[in-house]
Amino acid sequence: MSTFSKFALVSSIALIAAMPVMADPAATPAAAPATPAPAATPADAAADAAAKAATDAAGAATDAAGAATDAA
Repeated sequence: MSTFSKFALVSSIALIAAMPVMADPAATPAAAPATPAPAATPADAAADAAAKAATDAAGAATDAAGAATDAA
């Protein structure tokens, strides 16, 4: 067995030995229940639609710029 192989074997064993042991999921306390999200309002829906439209427009502009760059 070469020196490198011995080093690799010892290093691997050391790394495995240094790994933390996984905690028992049954022993961990349960997480607090999540707070329910507030109901969406028409204003929220309008803001979401406006944000989506702006994102789509920015994407289209980026695609157009990419096409112009490819054509050049």
